[in-house]
Amino acid sequence: MEFKSPLLEGTLIRRYKRFFAEVKLSQGEVVTAHTANTGPMTTCFEPGRSALLSIHNDPSRKLKYSLEMIKAPLSWIGVNTHLANKLVQEAIQNNTIKELQGYKNIFPEYKIGNSRLDYMLTNSNLPECFVEVKSVTLQGDNHYALFPDAVTTRGQKHLLELMDLKKKGFRTVMLFVVQREDVAHFKVAAHIDEVYAKLLTQALNSGVEILVYGCKLSPKEIIINKKLLYIPQ
Repeated sequence: MEFKSPLLEGTLIRRYKRFFAEVKLSQGEVVTAHTANTGPMTTCFEPGRSALLSIHNDPSRKLKYSLEMIKAPLSWIGVNTHLANKLVQEAIQNNTIKELQGYKNIFPEYKIGNSRLDYMLTNSNLPECFVEVKSVTLQGDNHYALFPDAVTTRGQKHLLELMDLKKKGFRTVMLFVVQREDVAHFKVAAHIDEVYAKLLTQALNSGVEILVYGCKLSPKEIIINKKLLYIPQ
């Protein structure tokens, strides 16, 4: 996914009220950027790190800037969680995610019963497939990517929904998108959300497919480019 216009570089000053970040641009101006990330952004957000902002000229927006990436010592980190679904849809269309190759019809935000999942995929010769996407930014010891970075009752609900759909005969996929390049493996952060960890194990044992894909990041684009190893508990 290429950014429509060049990103602006600056230096992080602080994050406040959850959705706001103060950034000092390279020209010296201090601006407030929208932060589309509800998590604590542990291992990402430290004052003094380089940051990349997108700029928007839509008069209906309250803030002109959005925080897109933060620089870690060995990688940019994509902190705009809203981009994860766009990255996945592009990767499905480009056949980058080999497990989802062949699906021609992609329906986002698909509602079924009391559930609303990120994608429903269909094709005449393949089973209907429901996909839930989670963006991963947390880094743990030994270069592990971890999810979640906070207790997520919403994420727990999504796993229960996937398991229920699997029982009904659908193909179901939990897809983690790791938006940093300085990790080699993925595992669930049981020390942060024990319930989510147990549910992910139950989902795996019930037939829900657990996929983890990493991204290549630069100031020009973010693309899903490789599969990462999932280490079950």
